[in-house]
Amino acid sequence: MDNSRIHQAIISSFLTVQRPPTVEEIASRFSSSIDDVRKSLRALADYHGVVLHPKTDEVWIAHPFSAAPTTCVVHSGSKKWWGNCAWCSLGVACLAGGDVDIETRIGGIDELVRIRIRDGAVIDKDFVVHFPIPMQNAWDNVVYTCSVMLMFRDRAQVEAWCMERGVPVGDVRPVEQIWAFASDWYSRHADLDWVKWTVQEAAEIFTRHGLSGPIWALPQAVGRF
Repeated sequence: MDNSRIHQAIISSFLTVQRPPTVEEIASRFSSSIDDVRKSLRALADYHGVVLHPKTDEVWIAHPFSAAPTTCVVHSGSKKWWGNCAWCSLGVACLAGGDVDIETRIGGIDELVRIRIRDGAVIDKDFVVHFPIPMQNAWDNVVYTCSVMLMFRDRAQVEAWCMERGVPVGDVRPVEQIWAFASDWYSRHADLDWVKWTVQEAAEIFTRHGLSGPIWALPQAVGRF
């Protein structure tokens, strides 16, 4: 029960039944003990493959999916999922495939908006995604990092929200650009041979999609992003 196999089981569960498998369900699937599953899940968390509930070892987050309610809801047919943030929600749309709608609120609190994706393209293009947390610090508190990656109409709206909420203004990108980036980033997340991007690979993907500047700078380091 390596990282790739257990991660694929978790993502597959999100896609098919809209939630992660429980510890007991994972144990049954792999004919493993509860203790072994807990150890494997903790190893996957250390690998940045999941975020676990701190008291139970149940899966809380497996990017791009959240098991807990968020400000981003992704619709595909009769299924609905929570995305951790604007970036993750676009990643959920990529993995779901087909026609997808993303419902969220501007700045997580204001106007309710819908972003439609049809035939692999964003229809509602008049939105931007705000990234206030430097990527090199993303995993310091990844739940918070995701919570503030939000949709806005334009940069002026981002700046007004940041002033009101006491959040630093970060990088602001068109939703179409982040759709292409998220589709690349999450394209293999449901694969059986998935592995976490290395820091170098993550930096290369940022560069490939024109994501540069202080927010996107990563240290020269060994490890997984």
